[in-house]
Amino acid sequence: MSLSPAPVAMHLRGVLLPAGEPGDLWVANGVVCAEPVPGAVTISDRGYVLPGLVDAHCHVGIGAGGPATHTEAADQAATDRDAGTLLIRDCGSPIDSRPLQARDDLPRIIRAGRHLARPKRYIPTIGVELDDPALLPQAVAEQAAAGDGWVKLVGDWIDRESGELAPLWPDHVLVEAVAAAHAAGARVTAHVFGADALPGLIAAGIDCIEHGTGLSDETITEMAARGTALVPTLINIETFPAIAQRAEKYPRYAAQIRALHARVQDTIGAAVEAGISIYAGSDAGGGIRHGRLVDEIAALRTVGLTGAQALAAASWAARDWLGVAGLVPGAPADLLVTRTDPRLDTDALRKPTMLMLRGRVL
Repeated sequence: MSLSPAPVAMHLRGVLLPAGEPGDLWVANGVVCAEPVPGAVTISDRGYVLPGLVDAHCHVGIGAGGPATHTEAADQAATDRDAGTLLIRDCGSPIDSRPLQARDDLPRIIRAGRHLARPKRYIPTIGVELDDPALLPQAVAEQAAAGDGWVKLVGDWIDRESGELAPLWPDHVLVEAVAAAHAAGARVTAHVFGADALPGLIAAGIDCIEHGTGLSDETITEMAARGTALVPTLINIETFPAIAQRAEKYPRYAAQIRALHARVQDTIGAAVEAGISIYAGSDAGGGIRHGRLVDEIAALRTVGLTGAQALAAASWAARDWLGVAGLVPGAPADLLVTRTDPRLDTDALRKPTMLMLRGRVL
């Protein structure tokens, strides 16, 4: 898919989301305009107009065998773009993806730097491995400086000595690490599958939890009280049985993974019911192919989100959370147009009648 030359000024008419009312939208010089633009060419006169989709957990730069080349990473981002994702929170990448940010034909990327982990406690070659957990606050400060306002921790992973999921970091170190990120103006998120790492992370003031399959009534209540966000990556959790099958050497870990998978609908459903802010993330690059965000939106509807809430979690609400404007005057014109109402018909997002990135039609 390529970017086509666009008229200097464009006009779109349709049902504007999230307001849900018929209206008109003008675009000039790549941005949304507050007033009608003389001479604007009408390029769409029906359908539903919404801010571009947001993948809040995506890995641009992880390849099949570890770090991707920049060419491979650009292809990954283009695949996501062509499927409607126009904003990515790159939730940990082993490469410097700033060259991709400079390209106006790829989605906007908010980088979280590299995963922070312990030796043999995450995927090899992907993260920064710290021999001493006491080094975490310093490493967090370094990744905060290297990224775009986010830092990614590996909160738990298999401990090969115990053969089970286990936390990577002492609670007191997490308090210092989260404080270091916040002092640098960054937010912190963490990969967490199991239950044991969650209390320490949440009590430390972490801003977001990824996956969250080990949530309990107590940790859900605490997250809701603190305003901690959740990105459940449901289509990744669908792979848990296959992960368990490959883990025959660690039967206790395999049993944990199967149990987490078996109750995921109830777990994430309870988080929805508690009012936790939930956002859509595909985990593309982390074992999930790129371009599957719409599958994640559909999956969110199975755990209690309405169609409108699931769409918001991957569009206007996610943009607000990440500090990126939607379709408001002066904002970059990143949008989709669908033939039918995507709040009612998620599949409408699979075949948009128009994609526009930075005011240019795809």
